[in-house]
Amino acid sequence: MSETFDVSKRYYVYILHSLKDKGLYIGFTTSLKNRLTKHARGEIKATKFRLPVKLIYYEYFINEEDAKAREEFLKSGFGRRQFKEALKRTLSML
Repeated sequence: MSETFDVSKRYYVYILHSLKDKGLYIGFTTSLKNRLTKHARGEIKATKFRLPVKLIYYEYFINEEDAKAREEFLKSGFGRRQFKEALKRTLSML
């Protein structure tokens, strides 16, 4: 039996680059625009002291579990290496 998805629900996995410390931040949200605004205002504890940050990558999902699994993978050592390899030209420009 196939599961139906509510395509009006959106889940995002995103990666920010800190212009201050050159580090990366990987996050999950249901509203990318609102979340980026909160990061920019310093309202997110994890990036508050790493501002400014720049969005360099995001993925969109219609299934929450898939999005959370992707976030967890990207935060793993292998996932982080894979991401850095895929965006090596972007990262070299930053």
